[in-house]
Amino acid sequence: MSAFTQLALIGPTASGKTALAIELAKKNNANILSLDSLSIYKEINIASAKPSLEERNSIHHFGIDVLFPNEPFDVTTFIELYKSAKRDSIKEKKNLIIVGGTSFYLHSLLSGISEVPKISREAKEKSHTLLHDLTNAHSFLSKLDPLQMQSIAKNDKYRLEKMLNLYFETNTTPTEYFKLNPPKKVIIEDLPIYEIEVNRDILRDRIKNRTLKMINNGLIDEVFYLEKNYTRRPNSMKAIGIKEVLKYLDGYDTKIEMQEKIITHTAQLAKRQRTFNSSKFQKKISLPLEELRSILLENKINYHVS
Repeated sequence: MSAFTQLALIGPTASGKTALAIELAKKNNANILSLDSLSIYKEINIASAKPSLEERNSIHHFGIDVLFPNEPFDVTTFIELYKSAKRDSIKEKKNLIIVGGTSFYLHSLLSGISEVPKISREAKEKSHTLLHDLTNAHSFLSKLDPLQMQSIAKNDKYRLEKMLNLYFETNTTPTEYFKLNPPKKVIIEDLPIYEIEVNRDILRDRIKNRTLKMINNGLIDEVFYLEKNYTRRPNSMKAIGIKEVLKYLDGYDTKIEMQEKIITHTAQLAKRQRTFNSSKFQKKISLPLEELRSILLENKINYHVS
């Protein structure tokens, strides 16, 4: 096919997205963009359940092994990754499959984000002073902009800092700023979105089996290495699969307790992912894995964008 085409494949963690995306990419001469908040990190291989080097061998993957675990990122990182993936795919005369469990990034690509100004050192220092007390920082912002702060938790330091920086830099509330600077869509074409539906009990079994495989493949050793080299301070060290192992290494949990907590927390994450996908993506086709696989591989649905 001469024209560049793309689709998105979503679904809860452990639903089979990665394997299906690779199969589709091979059949349709496509690259893959991973929208995953943990696979983006180098050296976090087992905990992220990222595809192996062998699985990625013949397919150009974007969004995997981009940053070191102590390097920060936000949604703008994935926007730049998408732009790079699209540009390179067009250059290589390939299609693009966008896949991942962190659907927030896909939603941001479709709905867009507002451009924010460069934050001065003075504004950052004012924010830093307030952030010594997160409750006080939240209260300060809530009085200024109650509407914006309804969706921000008192302990969400990352988002509190962003709102404070924006206020001190522009001298306008975040709500006022975003009204004056509306989001700009990144993906302006119609993007076909396909969601893997999974029965809750089946998904729980898949999560359990994947967790056991991760532990048997060296998850504990990987987390020990990550802590030794990057400490526990980076956000990446608070991810599911890592934080539970750290508690085990500290002696708070047995290995069985660690395993059960990873399974439980992953299942809870899957529930949140399904809820998000249901509320944010109205135009999508949702089917069980094998039905979706059959339809896409047999091209019963024209998922190509003109």
